[in-house]
Amino acid sequence: MTPTAPPPAPPSYRVLMVAPTSFFGDYGCHVRILEEARTLQAMGHRVRIVTYHNGNDVPGLTVQRCLPIPWRGRYEVGSSRHKLAFDVLLSARVLQSALAFRPDVIHGHLHEGALIGGVVARLVRRPLVFDFQGSLSGEMVDHGFVREGGRWQAAARRLERRIDHRSEGIVTSTAFATEHLIEDFDVPRARIVALPDCVNAATFRPDVLTPAERASARRALGLPEAAPIVVYLGLLARHQGTNVLLHAARKVIDARPDVRFLIMGYPGTEWYVRRAEQLGLHEHVLFTGRVPYDQAPAHLALGDVAVAPKISTTEGSGKLLNYMAMALPTVTFDTPVNREYLGDDGLFATPFADPDAFAARILDALADPAGARATGERLRARAVEGFDWARAGETLVDVYRKVGAGGQGQRLDAHPSSPDLPPRQASSPSPSLGGGRRRVRVVGHRGERASSTNE
Repeated sequence: MTPTAPPPAPPSYRVLMVAPTSFFGDYGCHVRILEEARTLQAMGHRVRIVTYHNGNDVPGLTVQRCLPIPWRGRYEVGSSRHKLAFDVLLSARVLQSALAFRPDVIHGHLHEGALIGGVVARLVRRPLVFDFQGSLSGEMVDHGFVREGGRWQAAARRLERRIDHRSEGIVTSTAFATEHLIEDFDVPRARIVALPDCVNAATFRPDVLTPAERASARRALGLPEAAPIVVYLGLLARHQGTNVLLHAARKVIDARPDVRFLIMGYPGTEWYVRRAEQLGLHEHVLFTGRVPYDQAPAHLALGDVAVAPKISTTEGSGKLLNYMAMALPTVTFDTPVNREYLGDDGLFATPFADPDAFAARILDALADPAGARATGERLRARAVEGFDWARAGETLVDVYRKVGAGGQGQRLDAHPSSPDLPPRQASSPSPSLGGGRRRVRVVGHRGERASSTNE
């Protein structure tokens, strides 16, 4: 009998990622770009990331940067007129990289990445996959860059529609984003695959610090040993709800003076420190500034309750997954995106964007520690079972295959179906907080930019 031949090995793709941001910046879309690239490389694919001039290099990833612009040497966060110059320089670098790297597929993050990647993809005759993480025109309104309902927002929506329809396939970070593309921009459903933000639950885990390490880290930051700690980790900005959080903190402290808030993130830290002082919170709120991604689990482990007060309804909220994996009960507003992540175990505040309601849910969690711990454990289980990166990588590679990676490409909706596969965990070593850290109200970081959209 003739032995059966083994099945052919799956193809190894060369993936050129276009990242129109200052990669790597520890939070937000940067984490999705990082984890997708790591997952693809672990599967045997070659990934090259082309990004802005500024940013932190990541060991193990190939990152290429465009030239700087003379008048803007610092980081960009969100919408800015300076991004137009950055994107021109990024376009040239992407084309140069594509000609040298000869990718099988171009993977454009955000709308600017899809716009630049789409032009280059046609020049080199390769398919484009658009990694959609929120509405372009909606983000511009959220960041205060254009006025809602104005002519510039209308122009942004027209550009957004054009970008949405030019890619061979789109992956979205939430099911809510999928419906947004279908209902608001008439993108065919079959061209879209939901690829949720995920979390590495072997790195983000509640036992990342021993009780002794946790107590030591609290002392190093000047946090009282027995104080309940409310933690926030992410960008500081109006659309992230930072002002809402500070007003809610004032309400919480009025009812529970023993509570402390540990607010970790950037930019505009100094502005928010001043705002907290105006609200009389300087003894109860500690701002750390930017926390490196590999130190995030150890910092979150100091908390008893996590908060995500984002008031933008057009973007994902990947920080929720980090909170969930850390088994932290999580207070947030009741939105479709937040319910996608948290299910029925989120501590949802209503009405939307109301500091009083947000404070009330924090106080509810603090009043019932045992119930809060049980909620956190359920959230941890939900993160492990439904939001890990390995199966997400399989889904992404399936999208590459279906759009014809290695050839001129074809629309994803040319296929009868594009299954969404539930993600599974891939492990990596855990970080530690480290010793000798001192308490700081503000920690300055090279490249940090004050927000221009603060209230």
